[in-house]
Amino acid sequence: MQWSIDKGMIEYVISKEVATLKPVLSKLADEYKIDNSWRSMTGKNHKFGQLIHQELAGSDFEIKRNNHLPRKKGFKKPEHIPPHLAERRPPANIENGDNRPPLPPQRDAHYALLDSKETLIAGSYPLTLTYTKTPIELNNQVIGFVAISKRNELTQGYEVDFIEQQQNYLWLIALIVMLLVALLTLPLARHIVEPIKLITRGMHKLTRGDYQQSIDLKRKDELSELSRDFNELALTLAKNDSARKRWLANISHELRTPVAILRGELEAMLDKVRPLTLTNIASAHDEVKHLQRLIDDLNQLASADIGGMGYRKHAEELVSLIQNEAGKYRSYLADAGITLLLDFSVEEANIYADKTRLYQLFENIINNCIKYSGASELKVSLTVDNADEQRSQSNKGTVTLTIEDNGIGVDEAHLAHLFEYLYRVEDSRNRETGGFGLGLSICQHIVIAHQGKISAVASSLGGLALIITLPLV
Repeated sequence: MQWSIDKGMIEYVISKEVATLKPVLSKLADEYKIDNSWRSMTGKNHKFGQLIHQELAGSDFEIKRNNHLPRKKGFKKPEHIPPHLAERRPPANIENGDNRPPLPPQRDAHYALLDSKETLIAGSYPLTLTYTKTPIELNNQVIGFVAISKRNELTQGYEVDFIEQQQNYLWLIALIVMLLVALLTLPLARHIVEPIKLITRGMHKLTRGDYQQSIDLKRKDELSELSRDFNELALTLAKNDSARKRWLANISHELRTPVAILRGELEAMLDKVRPLTLTNIASAHDEVKHLQRLIDDLNQLASADIGGMGYRKHAEELVSLIQNEAGKYRSYLADAGITLLLDFSVEEANIYADKTRLYQLFENIINNCIKYSGASELKVSLTVDNADEQRSQSNKGTVTLTIEDNGIGVDEAHLAHLFEYLYRVEDSRNRETGGFGLGLSICQHIVIAHQGKISAVASSLGGLALIITLPLV
Protein backbone atom coordinates (compact mmCIF):
# COMPACT_ATOMS: atom_id res chain seq x y z
CA MET A 1 0.00 0.00 0.00
CA GLN A 2 2.84 2.37 0.81
CA TRP A 3 4.50 1.64 -2.54
CA SER A 4 1.19 2.18 -4.35
CA ILE A 5 0.57 5.50 -2.61
CA ASP A 6 4.12 6.72 -3.33
CA LYS A 7 3.94 5.75 -6.98
CA GLY A 8 0.47 7.19 -7.42
CA MET A 9 1.48 10.47 -5.77
CA ILE A 10 4.58 10.78 -7.98
CA GLU A 11 2.44 10.23 -11.09
CA TYR A 12 0.00 12.84 -9.81
CA VAL A 13 2.80 15.36 -9.21
CA ILE A 14 4.22 14.74 -12.70
CA SER A 15 0.82 15.26 -14.32
CA LYS A 16 0.34 18.41 -12.28
CA GLU A 17 3.76 19.72 -13.38
CA VAL A 18 2.94 18.98 -17.02
CA ALA A 19 -0.32 20.93 -16.64
CA THR A 20 1.58 23.84 -15.07
CA LEU A 21 3.96 24.01 -18.05
CA LYS A 22 1.25 23.98 -20.72
CA PRO A 23 1.54 27.78 -21.35
CA VAL A 24 5.23 27.17 -22.21
CA LEU A 25 4.08 25.06 -25.14
CA SER A 26 2.35 28.08 -26.73
CA LYS A 27 5.43 30.28 -26.24
CA LEU A 28 7.67 27.68 -27.79
CA ALA A 29 5.27 27.34 -30.72
CA ASP A 30 5.51 31.11 -31.23
CA GLU A 31 9.31 30.81 -31.26
CA TYR A 32 9.03 28.11 -33.91
CA LYS A 33 6.86 30.43 -36.09
CA ILE A 34 9.66 33.02 -36.38
CA ASP A 35 11.83 30.94 -38.72
CA ASN A 36 9.48 28.00 -39.11
CA SER A 37 12.18 26.03 -37.28
CA TRP A 38 13.89 25.75 -33.93
CA ARG A 39 16.81 27.96 -34.98
CA SER A 40 15.96 30.63 -32.40
CA MET A 41 16.06 28.04 -29.60
CA THR A 42 18.90 25.80 -30.71
CA GLY A 43 21.55 25.72 -28.00
CA LYS A 44 19.75 28.46 -26.04
CA ASN A 45 19.78 26.59 -22.73
CA HIS A 46 19.55 29.75 -20.69
CA LYS A 47 16.63 31.10 -22.69
CA PHE A 48 14.78 27.81 -22.42
CA GLY A 49 15.53 27.70 -18.71
CA GLN A 50 14.12 31.17 -18.29
CA LEU A 51 10.86 30.17 -19.95
CA ILE A 52 10.56 27.21 -17.62
CA HIS A 53 11.56 29.26 -14.59
CA GLN A 54 9.06 32.04 -15.34
CA GLU A 55 6.20 29.60 -15.75
CA LEU A 56 7.01 27.65 -12.58
CA ALA A 57 7.59 30.77 -10.48
CA GLY A 58 5.18 30.90 -7.56
CA SER A 59 4.10 27.27 -7.99
CA ASP A 60 5.06 24.14 -6.08
CA PHE A 61 7.58 23.43 -8.82
CA GLU A 62 9.49 26.74 -8.61
CA ILE A 63 13.20 26.32 -9.39
CA LYS A 64 15.46 27.96 -6.81
CA ARG A 65 18.97 28.43 -8.15
CA ASN A 66 22.14 29.07 -6.13
CA ASN A 67 23.34 31.96 -8.33
CA HIS A 68 25.59 33.49 -5.67
CA LEU A 69 27.90 31.51 -3.48
CA PRO A 70 28.23 32.75 0.11
CA ARG A 71 31.42 34.68 0.82
CA LYS A 72 33.54 34.39 3.85
CA LYS A 73 33.17 37.13 6.41
CA GLY A 74 35.62 40.02 5.91
CA PHE A 75 36.17 39.34 2.20
CA LYS A 76 36.61 42.53 0.16
CA LYS A 77 36.85 42.94 -3.55
CA PRO A 78 40.31 44.30 -4.44
CA GLU A 79 40.33 47.73 -6.02
CA HIS A 80 43.22 46.91 -8.37
CA ILE A 81 43.98 43.55 -9.98
CA PRO A 82 47.60 42.80 -10.76
CA PRO A 83 48.33 42.69 -14.52
CA HIS A 84 49.51 39.07 -14.44
CA LEU A 85 46.16 38.04 -12.86
CA ALA A 86 44.10 40.34 -15.02
CA GLU A 87 45.34 38.48 -18.11
CA ARG A 88 44.04 35.22 -16.69
CA ARG A 89 40.63 36.63 -15.78
CA PRO A 90 37.90 35.73 -18.31
CA PRO A 91 36.36 38.66 -20.16
CA ALA A 92 33.24 40.18 -18.71
CA ASN A 93 31.16 39.58 -21.83
CA ILE A 94 31.51 36.28 -23.67
CA GLU A 95 30.03 35.88 -27.09
CA ASN A 96 27.00 33.64 -27.11
CA GLY A 97 26.66 33.92 -23.37
CA ASP A 98 23.31 32.12 -23.65
CA ASN A 99 25.15 28.89 -24.33
CA ARG A 100 26.20 28.60 -20.74
CA PRO A 101 24.48 25.65 -19.04
CA PRO A 102 22.03 26.68 -16.36
CA LEU A 103 23.11 26.47 -12.78
CA PRO A 104 22.03 23.22 -11.13
CA PRO A 105 18.70 23.65 -9.38
CA GLN A 106 17.97 22.50 -5.90
CA ARG A 107 15.57 19.90 -7.26
CA ASP A 108 16.42 16.88 -9.37
CA ALA A 109 14.00 17.65 -12.25
CA HIS A 110 15.42 18.07 -15.76
CA TYR A 111 13.70 19.91 -18.62
CA ALA A 112 14.54 19.71 -22.28
CA LEU A 113 13.22 20.89 -25.65
CA LEU A 114 13.21 18.23 -28.37
CA ASP A 115 12.36 18.48 -32.06
CA SER A 116 9.81 16.27 -33.77
CA LYS A 117 12.45 13.52 -34.06
CA GLU A 118 13.16 13.82 -30.32
CA THR A 119 16.61 15.33 -30.89
CA LEU A 120 17.81 17.69 -28.17
CA ILE A 121 17.37 21.44 -28.99
CA ALA A 122 17.93 23.01 -25.57
CA GLY A 123 17.90 22.14 -21.89
CA SER A 124 19.22 19.29 -19.77
CA TYR A 125 18.55 15.80 -21.17
CA PRO A 126 20.56 13.01 -19.44
CA LEU A 127 19.86 9.77 -21.23
CA THR A 128 19.99 7.79 -17.98
CA LEU A 129 16.62 9.22 -16.88
CA THR A 130 13.07 8.53 -18.01
CA TYR A 131 10.90 11.39 -19.25
CA THR A 132 7.36 12.51 -19.72
CA LYS A 133 7.18 14.03 -23.20
CA THR A 134 4.44 16.55 -23.95
CA PRO A 135 3.97 17.31 -27.67
CA ILE A 136 4.15 20.88 -29.03
CA GLU A 137 1.63 21.37 -31.84
CA LEU A 138 1.38 23.98 -34.57
CA ASN A 139 -1.37 23.84 -37.17
CA ASN A 140 -2.32 20.37 -35.90
CA GLN A 141 1.22 19.09 -36.47
CA VAL A 142 3.70 17.96 -33.81
CA ILE A 143 6.76 20.18 -34.12
CA GLY A 144 8.55 19.10 -30.96
CA PHE A 145 8.33 17.95 -27.38
CA VAL A 146 8.94 19.30 -23.91
CA ALA A 147 10.60 16.52 -21.91
CA ILE A 148 10.27 16.49 -18.12
CA SER A 149 12.27 13.94 -16.16
CA LYS A 150 10.27 11.60 -13.98
CA ARG A 151 11.02 11.70 -10.28
CA ASN A 152 11.77 8.60 -8.26
CA GLU A 153 10.74 10.30 -5.05
CA LEU A 154 9.31 13.55 -3.72
CA THR A 155 11.47 15.90 -1.70
CA GLN A 156 9.20 18.86 -0.92
CA GLY A 157 5.64 20.14 -1.02
CA TYR A 158 2.45 19.16 0.67
CA GLU A 159 2.53 15.84 -1.22
CA VAL A 160 5.53 14.77 0.88
CA ASP A 161 3.67 15.71 4.05
CA PHE A 162 0.67 13.72 2.83
CA ILE A 163 2.81 10.66 2.10
CA GLU A 164 4.53 10.87 5.49
CA GLN A 165 1.14 11.16 7.18
CA GLN A 166 -0.17 8.16 5.24
CA GLN A 167 2.96 6.21 6.14
CA ASN A 168 2.34 6.84 9.82
CA TYR A 169 -1.28 5.74 9.41
CA LEU A 170 -0.18 2.63 7.55
CA TRP A 171 2.25 1.65 10.30
CA LEU A 172 -0.52 2.09 12.86
CA ILE A 173 -2.97 0.10 10.73
CA ALA A 174 -0.36 -2.64 10.17
CA LEU A 175 0.24 -2.90 13.92
CA ILE A 176 -3.50 -3.14 14.64
CA VAL A 177 -3.98 -5.71 11.86
CA MET A 178 -1.12 -7.85 13.19
CA LEU A 179 -2.63 -7.77 16.66
CA LEU A 180 -6.02 -8.78 15.26
CA VAL A 181 -4.40 -11.53 13.18
CA ALA A 182 -2.63 -12.86 16.26
CA LEU A 183 -5.86 -12.80 18.27
CA LEU A 184 -7.72 -14.65 15.54
CA THR A 185 -5.08 -17.11 14.33
CA LEU A 186 -3.87 -18.38 17.70
CA PRO A 187 -7.27 -19.85 18.68
CA LEU A 188 -7.82 -20.95 15.07
CA ALA A 189 -4.43 -22.67 14.98
CA ARG A 190 -5.19 -24.40 18.26
CA HIS A 191 -8.59 -25.42 16.88
CA ILE A 192 -6.89 -27.02 13.85
CA VAL A 193 -3.62 -28.28 15.33
CA GLU A 194 -4.91 -29.95 18.51
CA PRO A 195 -7.02 -32.58 16.67
CA ILE A 196 -4.09 -33.25 14.34
CA LYS A 197 -1.84 -33.81 17.34
CA LEU A 198 -4.47 -36.12 18.85
CA ILE A 199 -4.68 -38.16 15.64
CA THR A 200 -0.87 -38.22 15.40
CA ARG A 201 -0.56 -39.62 18.91
CA GLY A 202 -3.17 -42.21 18.02
CA MET A 203 -1.23 -43.22 14.91
CA HIS A 204 1.91 -43.68 17.00
CA LYS A 205 -0.05 -46.00 19.29
CA LEU A 206 -1.29 -47.97 16.29
CA THR A 207 2.28 -48.46 15.08
CA ARG A 208 3.12 -49.93 18.51
CA GLY A 209 0.23 -52.42 18.26
CA ASP A 210 -2.24 -50.63 20.54
CA TYR A 211 -5.49 -50.99 18.58
CA GLN A 212 -7.96 -50.53 21.44
CA GLN A 213 -8.53 -46.80 21.07
CA SER A 214 -10.81 -44.31 19.42
CA ILE A 215 -10.88 -40.56 18.79
CA ASP A 216 -14.13 -38.63 19.28
CA LEU A 217 -13.99 -35.13 17.79
CA LYS A 218 -17.08 -32.98 18.19
CA ARG A 219 -16.64 -31.32 14.82
CA LYS A 220 -18.25 -31.19 11.40
CA ASP A 221 -15.30 -30.84 9.06
CA GLU A 222 -12.60 -32.88 7.32
CA LEU A 223 -10.82 -33.57 10.62
CA SER A 224 -13.98 -35.18 11.96
CA GLU A 225 -14.09 -37.42 8.89
CA LEU A 226 -10.42 -38.22 9.43
CA SER A 227 -11.11 -39.20 13.04
CA ARG A 228 -13.93 -41.50 11.93
CA ASP A 229 -11.60 -43.11 9.39
CA PHE A 230 -8.99 -43.47 12.13
CA ASN A 231 -11.51 -45.23 14.38
CA GLU A 232 -12.47 -47.56 11.53
CA LEU A 233 -8.81 -48.29 10.89
CA ALA A 234 -8.17 -49.05 14.57
CA LEU A 235 -11.25 -51.30 14.68
CA THR A 236 -10.19 -53.14 11.51
CA LEU A 237 -6.66 -53.62 12.80
CA ALA A 238 -8.01 -54.91 16.11
CA LYS A 239 -10.23 -57.40 14.28
CA ASN A 240 -7.38 -58.51 12.02
CA ASP A 241 -5.09 -58.93 15.00
CA SER A 242 -7.73 -60.96 16.80
CA ALA A 243 -8.28 -63.08 13.68
CA ARG A 244 -4.54 -63.63 13.33
CA LYS A 245 -4.21 -64.78 16.94
CA ARG A 246 -7.26 -67.00 16.58
CA TRP A 247 -5.82 -68.39 13.33
CA LEU A 248 -2.54 -69.28 15.02
CA ALA A 249 -4.36 -70.88 17.97
CA ASN A 250 -6.71 -72.83 15.73
CA ILE A 251 -4.10 -74.06 13.28
CA SER A 252 -1.80 -75.16 16.08
CA HIS A 253 -4.70 -77.02 17.73
CA GLU A 254 -5.82 -78.66 14.50
CA LEU A 255 -2.31 -79.80 13.63
CA ARG A 256 -1.38 -80.87 17.14
CA THR A 257 -4.36 -83.15 17.67
CA PRO A 258 -3.81 -85.66 14.80
CA VAL A 259 -0.05 -85.58 15.30
CA ALA A 260 -0.44 -86.35 19.02
CA ILE A 261 -2.85 -89.21 18.31
CA LEU A 262 -0.61 -90.63 15.58
CA ARG A 263 2.46 -90.39 17.80
CA GLY A 264 0.64 -92.04 20.67
CA GLU A 265 -0.50 -94.98 18.54
CA LEU A 266 2.95 -95.51 17.01
CA GLU A 267 4.71 -95.30 20.38
CA ALA A 268 2.21 -97.76 21.82
CA MET A 269 2.97 -100.24 19.05
CA LEU A 270 6.72 -99.69 19.42
CA ASP A 271 6.51 -100.27 23.18
CA LYS A 272 4.36 -103.34 22.45
CA VAL A 273 1.53 -101.88 24.51
CA ARG A 274 -0.61 -102.35 21.43
CA PRO A 275 -0.01 -105.24 19.10
CA LEU A 276 1.37 -104.52 15.64
CA THR A 277 -1.75 -105.56 13.73
CA LEU A 278 -3.37 -104.37 10.52
CA THR A 279 -6.21 -102.89 12.55
CA ASN A 280 -3.88 -100.70 14.62
CA ILE A 281 -1.87 -99.74 11.53
CA ALA A 282 -5.14 -98.79 9.77
CA SER A 283 -6.06 -96.58 12.75
CA ALA A 284 -2.71 -94.79 12.49
CA HIS A 285 -3.25 -94.48 8.73
CA ASP A 286 -6.61 -92.79 9.34
CA GLU A 287 -4.86 -90.14 11.44
CA VAL A 288 -2.36 -89.58 8.63
CA LYS A 289 -5.23 -89.12 6.14
CA HIS A 290 -6.95 -86.77 8.58
CA LEU A 291 -3.78 -84.69 8.83
CA GLN A 292 -3.32 -84.82 5.02
CA ARG A 293 -6.83 -83.46 4.43
CA LEU A 294 -6.17 -80.57 6.82
CA ILE A 295 -2.89 -79.72 5.09
CA ASP A 296 -4.54 -79.97 1.66
CA ASP A 297 -7.34 -77.60 2.69
CA LEU A 298 -4.86 -75.12 4.15
CA ASN A 299 -2.78 -75.29 1.00
CA GLN A 300 -5.88 -74.70 -1.11
CA LEU A 301 -6.81 -71.63 0.92
CA ALA A 302 -3.27 -70.30 0.73
CA SER A 303 -3.35 -70.79 -3.04
CA ALA A 304 -6.69 -68.94 -3.21
CA ASP A 305 -5.24 -66.01 -1.24
CA ILE A 306 -2.33 -65.60 -3.66
CA GLY A 307 -4.45 -66.31 -6.73
CA GLY A 308 -3.16 -69.85 -7.17
CA MET A 309 -6.53 -71.62 -7.49
CA GLY A 310 -7.04 -72.32 -11.17
CA TYR A 311 -10.36 -71.73 -12.91
CA ARG A 312 -11.47 -72.84 -16.34
CA LYS A 313 -14.63 -70.88 -16.93
CA HIS A 314 -17.20 -71.48 -19.63
CA ALA A 315 -20.78 -70.43 -20.28
CA GLU A 316 -22.92 -72.65 -18.06
CA GLU A 317 -26.65 -72.96 -17.44
CA LEU A 318 -27.07 -73.05 -13.66
CA VAL A 319 -30.59 -74.56 -13.43
CA SER A 320 -29.79 -77.66 -15.49
CA LEU A 321 -26.37 -77.97 -13.78
CA ILE A 322 -27.99 -78.22 -10.34
CA GLN A 323 -30.78 -80.52 -11.56
CA ASN A 324 -28.23 -82.89 -13.09
CA GLU A 325 -26.38 -83.17 -9.77
CA ALA A 326 -29.51 -83.26 -7.63
CA GLY A 327 -29.71 -87.07 -7.77
CA LYS A 328 -26.24 -87.48 -6.27
CA TYR A 329 -26.93 -84.86 -3.61
CA ARG A 330 -30.23 -86.52 -2.65
CA SER A 331 -28.42 -89.83 -1.98
CA TYR A 332 -25.86 -88.09 0.25
CA LEU A 333 -28.56 -86.28 2.18
CA ALA A 334 -30.85 -89.31 2.41
CA ASP A 335 -28.16 -91.28 4.23
CA ALA A 336 -28.18 -88.48 6.85
CA GLY A 337 -32.00 -88.39 6.99
CA ILE A 338 -32.28 -85.07 5.09
CA THR A 339 -34.74 -84.40 2.26
CA LEU A 340 -33.65 -82.20 -0.66
CA LEU A 341 -36.19 -79.74 -2.11
CA LEU A 342 -35.68 -77.70 -5.28
CA ASP A 343 -37.61 -74.46 -5.85
CA PHE A 344 -36.63 -72.69 -9.09
CA SER A 345 -38.60 -69.65 -10.25
CA VAL A 346 -36.95 -69.65 -13.70
CA GLU A 347 -36.16 -72.34 -16.22
CA GLU A 348 -32.63 -71.13 -17.05
CA ALA A 349 -29.91 -68.87 -15.70
CA ASN A 350 -26.79 -68.50 -17.82
CA ILE A 351 -23.56 -67.77 -15.97
CA TYR A 352 -19.84 -67.76 -16.76
CA ALA A 353 -18.27 -70.26 -14.37
CA ASP A 354 -15.96 -73.18 -13.74
CA LYS A 355 -18.29 -76.17 -13.40
CA THR A 356 -15.81 -78.20 -11.34
CA ARG A 357 -15.42 -75.39 -8.79
CA LEU A 358 -19.20 -75.00 -8.57
CA TYR A 359 -19.50 -78.71 -7.76
CA GLN A 360 -16.88 -78.21 -5.06
CA LEU A 361 -18.90 -75.26 -3.71
CA PHE A 362 -22.14 -77.25 -3.52
CA GLU A 363 -20.49 -80.31 -1.97
CA ASN A 364 -18.84 -78.23 0.77
CA ILE A 365 -22.16 -76.61 1.64
CA ILE A 366 -24.03 -79.96 1.68
CA ASN A 367 -21.31 -81.60 3.80
CA ASN A 368 -21.49 -78.65 6.17
CA CYS A 369 -25.25 -79.14 6.44
CA ILE A 370 -24.89 -82.90 7.11
CA LYS A 371 -22.22 -82.45 9.81
CA TYR A 372 -23.46 -79.42 11.71
CA SER A 373 -27.09 -78.54 11.01
CA GLY A 374 -29.05 -81.48 12.50
CA ALA A 375 -31.70 -80.72 9.87
CA SER A 376 -34.32 -82.95 8.24
CA GLU A 377 -34.87 -80.75 5.21
CA LEU A 378 -32.59 -78.82 2.83
CA LYS A 379 -34.17 -76.39 0.38
CA VAL A 380 -32.43 -74.92 -2.68
CA SER A 381 -34.13 -71.84 -4.21
CA LEU A 382 -33.11 -69.95 -7.34
CA THR A 383 -34.32 -66.52 -8.47
CA VAL A 384 -33.16 -64.13 -11.20
CA ASP A 385 -32.92 -60.35 -10.99
CA ASN A 386 -32.85 -59.10 -14.59
CA ALA A 387 -31.05 -55.88 -15.38
CA ASP A 388 -32.99 -52.69 -16.03
CA GLU A 389 -33.16 -51.33 -19.56
CA GLN A 390 -31.13 -48.33 -18.44
CA ARG A 391 -28.18 -50.50 -17.47
CA SER A 392 -25.33 -51.24 -19.87
CA GLN A 393 -25.42 -54.26 -22.12
CA SER A 394 -22.53 -55.84 -20.19
CA ASN A 395 -24.61 -55.98 -16.97
CA LYS A 396 -27.49 -58.41 -17.52
CA GLY A 397 -28.53 -58.92 -13.91
CA THR A 398 -27.84 -61.51 -11.24
CA VAL A 399 -28.98 -64.93 -10.15
CA THR A 400 -29.52 -65.61 -6.45
CA LEU A 401 -29.11 -69.14 -5.09
CA THR A 402 -30.42 -69.70 -1.55
CA ILE A 403 -29.51 -72.92 0.30
CA GLU A 404 -31.32 -73.20 3.66
CA ASP A 405 -32.20 -75.88 6.19
CA ASN A 406 -34.55 -76.36 9.13
CA GLY A 407 -31.81 -77.41 11.57
CA ILE A 408 -30.54 -75.95 14.79
CA GLY A 409 -29.21 -72.85 13.07
CA VAL A 410 -26.42 -70.56 14.19
CA ASP A 411 -26.52 -67.73 16.71
CA GLU A 412 -26.46 -64.30 15.13
CA ALA A 413 -23.13 -63.51 16.84
CA HIS A 414 -21.44 -66.26 14.79
CA LEU A 415 -22.94 -65.46 11.37
CA ALA A 416 -20.33 -62.83 10.44
CA HIS A 417 -17.45 -65.24 11.27
CA LEU A 418 -18.59 -68.40 9.52
CA PHE A 419 -16.35 -67.73 6.49
CA GLU A 420 -13.19 -67.16 8.52
CA TYR A 421 -10.41 -69.74 8.45
CA LEU A 422 -10.77 -72.54 11.05
CA TYR A 423 -13.79 -70.85 12.62
CA ARG A 424 -16.21 -73.28 14.21
CA VAL A 425 -19.30 -72.50 16.23
CA GLU A 426 -18.50 -75.28 18.68
CA ASP A 427 -15.34 -74.38 20.58
CA SER A 428 -14.75 -77.95 21.75
CA ARG A 429 -13.70 -78.98 18.22
CA ASN A 430 -15.00 -82.44 18.81
CA ARG A 431 -13.98 -84.58 15.87
CA GLU A 432 -17.35 -86.29 15.94
CA THR A 433 -18.99 -83.04 14.81
CA GLY A 434 -17.04 -82.74 11.58
CA GLY A 435 -14.06 -81.13 9.91
CA PHE A 436 -11.74 -78.22 10.46
CA GLY A 437 -13.86 -75.15 9.77
CA LEU A 438 -12.28 -74.54 6.36
CA GLY A 439 -15.13 -75.59 4.08
CA LEU A 440 -17.05 -72.28 4.09
CA SER A 441 -13.80 -70.31 3.70
CA ILE A 442 -13.11 -72.25 0.51
CA CYS A 443 -16.70 -71.62 -0.61
CA GLN A 444 -16.22 -67.87 -0.15
CA HIS A 445 -13.07 -67.90 -2.29
CA ILE A 446 -14.86 -69.79 -5.07
CA VAL A 447 -17.80 -67.36 -5.10
CA ILE A 448 -15.55 -64.29 -5.10
CA ALA A 449 -13.54 -65.78 -7.98
CA HIS A 450 -16.83 -65.85 -9.95
CA GLN A 451 -17.43 -62.14 -9.19
CA GLY A 452 -20.21 -63.09 -6.79
CA LYS A 453 -21.13 -62.67 -3.13
CA ILE A 454 -21.96 -65.14 -0.36
CA SER A 455 -23.51 -64.41 3.03
CA ALA A 456 -25.04 -66.29 5.94
CA VAL A 457 -28.38 -65.37 7.50
CA ALA A 458 -31.05 -67.00 9.64
CA SER A 459 -33.33 -69.20 7.56
CA SER A 460 -37.09 -68.82 7.39
CA LEU A 461 -37.21 -72.60 7.93
CA GLY A 462 -35.56 -72.18 11.33
CA GLY A 463 -31.98 -73.11 10.52
CA LEU A 464 -29.14 -71.51 8.53
CA ALA A 465 -29.43 -69.99 5.04
CA LEU A 466 -26.52 -69.33 2.68
CA ILE A 467 -27.26 -66.76 -0.03
CA ILE A 468 -25.07 -66.86 -3.15
CA THR A 469 -25.31 -64.14 -5.82
CA LEU A 470 -23.68 -64.59 -9.23
CA PRO A 471 -23.72 -62.35 -12.32
CA LEU A 472 -25.67 -63.42 -15.41
CA VAL A 473 -24.22 -63.41 -18.92
